[in-house]
Amino acid sequence: MFNHTHPYPPYIPENATKLIVGTLPPPRFTSGDLRERDVNFCYGSRDGQLWPILDKIFDLDLKFETTETAILQRKEFLVRNHIGICDIVASAQRDKIDASDLGMQEVSLRDIVAVLEANPKVDTLLFTGGNSKNGPEYFFRRLLKKYQLSLSVESSEVPRIHSFQLPKTERTITTVSLTAPSGAANRAVGSLQKYKDLKKENPKMTTIDFRVLQYREFF
Repeated sequence: MFNHTHPYPPYIPENATKLIVGTLPPPRFTSGDLRERDVNFCYGSRDGQLWPILDKIFDLDLKFETTETAILQRKEFLVRNHIGICDIVASAQRDKIDASDLGMQEVSLRDIVAVLEANPKVDTLLFTGGNSKNGPEYFFRRLLKKYQLSLSVESSEVPRIHSFQLPKTERTITTVSLTAPSGAANRAVGSLQKYKDLKKENPKMTTIDFRVLQYREFF
């Protein structure tokens, strides 16, 4: 059994108004066996699409390499744009050593509600995935039950939008369940009617192009 612990603490600039919330990076980031073009930071997998998407949206000219420069580029972007990162999974056990969310067992969660209370400027959570089993929204709903809270639907179209109020301050928090920035989610993207319509209009449209359009609105 592999003890898959999150290798990075939350990165939340003082001015952050939004938090990116995912689950866990691939196990090699926990063991330190990084590959060429991995970046040793949140969402730094060379196979991941979050930073390539943000690179296209903001024209960042990011480096995709295992260097301190690449890490600093990402941190500076987050500070400039008032965005933090706080994945919800602290650790999980795995029979098979892979990055599958479904493969996580005995999951220990970070208390995102407490994180929100401690960061009063944050008003939006950007989930890198939806409410499918072991996705970030799925785990967040589990966490809210401990506080006897639940999400209210604001929009049922993809990306689905919800809201809730923090118990102590009654501050309203909006959650956005973005289409996951992973290759595994490409099939789901391909099945979306909105993607099909855009693809019909522009045959060169790719699943990453679709995410760029979706993410731009919320970042």
